[in-house]
Formats: sequence, structure tokens, C-alpha cells
Amino acid sequence: MSTAAASPRSAQAQAFRDFWKRFARNKGAVVGVVILLAVVVLAAVAPLIYPQSPWSMVQRPFLPPLAVDGFLFGTDTLGRDIGAGLVHGARISLLVGIVSTVVALTIGVTIGALAGYYGGLLDDALMRFTEFFQTIPNFALAIVLVAIFQPSITSVIVAIGIVSWPPVARLVRGEFLSLRSREFVQASVVLGQSNLQIITRQILPNTLSPVIVMASLMIAQAILLESSLSFLGLGDPNTMSWGYMIGAARTVIRQAWWMSFFPGVAILLTVLALNLVGEGLNDALNPRLARKGR
Repeated sequence: MSTAAASPRSAQAQAFRDFWKRFARNKGAVVGVVILLAVVVLAAVAPLIYPQSPWSMVQRPFLPPLAVDGFLFGTDTLGRDIGAGLVHGARISLLVGIVSTVVALTIGVTIGALAGYYGGLLDDALMRFTEFFQTIPNFALAIVLVAIFQPSITSVIVAIGIVSWPPVARLVRGEFLSLRSREFVQASVVLGQSNLQIITRQILPNTLSPVIVMASLMIAQAILLESSLSFLGLGDPNTMSWGYMIGAARTVIRQAWWMSFFPGVAILLTVLALNLVGEGLNDALNPRLARKGR
């Protein structure tokens, strides 16, 4: 019994090692993981590094970086610590990116799975509904939705999730169309499994690889969207974010370059890291690339 129980665990461990070997061949992806882990750690320990509120005025305004001990990144127009804003803003950016991606995946996977599995009139109706959302620019629709719901973290997350799901739906639909006629699906039908069981237990697990890759890229896109909305003053006015910091600095960019420079670098590195990780996941999870020895 112990041997039988250990066998699945050893197989899973071997599968993970093989996955990591394929992933680690992409050096850029490894760099992306390191950068992303650093951002996550900084966001997690933000209250320990900067226990005071990022809104607190702690020094004189327009203090340049390194001008005073303890203020590595300087201060803004109101004497608030830029460093505190960076680490606390990382929490908001990651929160919005991850949760809005989960919302988009929930909507997109559901619609794509139903359209691809059942086909026919349901497929046509759901795809026309998807195309309707794709005809509207994402950023413009997000602005309208946030303006309607009033700027807040919840409205920003919902707005980004609503504008981000159509590509997921089309991807999942295509995967379901190619898998629903496979032998293992037909065998499940013969065994009497319900449509819900076939969708969730048989087909959906086989579509997760491209969905995971897309999800990593969607988090990066969500962070950019949130930053753009906050830059325009449509973010939550009660939370500090990188986009808000850049937006607040746009009128004094010549006088205090550091106010927009450091948040901009934070956004650049985080989005770049997520894109590098997405590329590495694509290499590691794509079986055709794996067979070629990449």
C-alpha cells in the first residue's frame, strides 16, 4: 500500500522537476520570477518597512532622493515618503492585477466552455456577445464602468475583469472545440457522465496550460490598466497606488523628477517580469516545445 501511495507522489514530483527544467532553460523567465518574488515580498512586508501611512507627511516637500537619511526615494509635494508609497502601492497593484484576472477568468472560461462544448445556437449567441465586448476599446470601456460605479478598488477590479474576459473565452472555446470529439470524451459519454462532469473533469483540465499562460499576461495588463485609471484620477482616492503617484507628479515632473520616475520603474519592472514569466510558462507547458527539447 505504501508503494502504491508513494508512486503518485513521486510521479508528481518528477513532473514538477521536468517542468522546472524546461522553465529554467528560459533565463529571462528565471529573472522574471526573481523580480516578481522581490515585488511580492516587498508588498508583504510593507507594514514592517514603513509602518506609517503612505499618506503621512514625514518631511519637507520636494526632498530629493538620498538627501536625508531614511528617505531613499525622497518626498512628494506634501512631504510624503515616496518609498512608503512604492511598497504600499505594490500591494494595491498586485491585488487589483490578481483579483481582476480571477474575475476575467471566471467569466471567460465559463462562456468559452459552454460555447465550445455545446456549439450550435448557443455557441453563435455567446460568440456574438463576446464580439460585442471586443468591438469596444478596453480602456474606454473601463473608464465608463469606473465612472458609473464611482472610483473604488472594487469598481476598478470589476471594470478590469469585465473588459479582460473576451480573449479568454475565445481561447477556451477553441480548446473545447478541438477536445470535445476526442476518445476520452466519448468514453466519458458512454460511461454515463453528465455534461457538467465532462466539462469540469475531462475537458477543462486539458485546457489549463494555455489559460495559465494567458493569466500571467492578463495580470500585467490589469496592472497597467489600474495605473492608467489612477493616473486619470479614477482610482480609489483612499488607497495609494503606483498610477496615483505618477498622476500626482505629472504637474511637477520638471521640478521633482523622482516622484514619477520611481513608480514608473516599479510598473515597468513588474509588468516586464510578468511577461517574462508568461513566456517561460509557455515554453514549459507547451508539449510540442517540450518534445523539441526547448
